Amino acid sequence: MTAAQRVLCPITMGLLLQSLFLLLLFLLGSCLHPAAAFPKGCYPSEEEGLKTFRCSNAQLTEVPRDIPNDTNKLYLDFNQIPFLPRYAFRDLPLLLELDLSHNAIARVESGAFQGLAEHLHSLDLSSNRLVSVSKDAFSNLKAKVNLSNNPWLCDCRLQELIRAVELAADSSGGIVCDSSTLEEHVGKAFLQVIANTDFCNVYKKTTDIAMLVTMFGWFAMVISYLVYYVRQNQEDARRHLEYLKSLPSKQRRSEESSTISTVV
Repeated sequence: MTAAQRVLCPITMGLLLQSLFLLLLFLLGSCLHPAAAFPKGCYPSEEEGLKTFRCSNAQLTEVPRDIPNDTNKLYLDFNQIPFLPRYAFRDLPLLLELDLSHNAIARVESGAFQGLAEHLHSLDLSSNRLVSVSKDAFSNLKAKVNLSNNPWLCDCRLQELIRAVELAADSSGGIVCDSSTLEEHVGKAFLQVIANTDFCNVYKKTTDIAMLVTMFGWFAMVISYLVYYVRQNQEDARRHLEYLKSLPSKQRRSEESSTISTVV
């Protein structure tokens, strides 16, 4: 072995050991920090002593499944999530704040917030595509809810929803009728509209009127049939009597008595 080789050999071994050491650290880091499993653009942090998980503007099309179950604040805003399925957040028992604003949410299934009723105190669904949502989707939820800037259909269903949830402060003015069962309400704030209009009562009256119209229609059909039936029988009886008058008297009497007994 030459002198140069004797000098290079320890250096090469040192570099090799250093590379193996760095590789080992990387593997241990991957095991200890499972952040690599998170969706692209999502990361955990700690804010004001609360464990936070941020997925803002991460181009998500669904609620992530690998959210740490000790998360206190979850930000899923500015994504492309189209709907919230049943039990979407059931593995987050410590969640306090949930931000779903600026998505494409058009449907919220009943039970989507199942398991959050006890702790969640803030839910932001503003700036989505909500038109109509059942109040059952927010059953037992105690959180303050922001429903502003959605294309709401103002009807009895929305009225029941508003009465079932606690609206976030200063958000009620943003709940505007994009469409309505009553055309004159389009473009107006919903809380302003229901101050003078009870949508559920209007719906009930409309239903009652429809039932009355239907019943009257059936009644008119029955009366018309009875009138037709009586007139038809009278016409048949008149023709039969005229026929009897044209017969010889003996035969006529016999058939008249038969006709009278039949009529009786």
